[in-house]
Amino acid sequence: MKKICPENFYHIYLKDKCVYACLTPEKFEDKWRDLKAMVGLMKTEYVDEDLSYEMVEITPNYCEEPSY
Repeated sequence: MKKICPENFYHIYLKDKCVYACLTPEKFEDKWRDLKAMVGLMKTEYVDEDLSYEMVEITPNYCEEPSY
């Protein structure tokens, strides 16, 4: 019997536009940190509140033969 573990993915949004999709937790941490630093340091039309993210949890479906 296999143990089914959910997988987490992240989407990062700038205002209402998705700029990064389906990031693993490790890649999300890197991208989120970089984007927060860029928005805070660079002179752009964006502010810190324009950044948001969404965590998506996916439970993989494993097809196994039923035991009778």
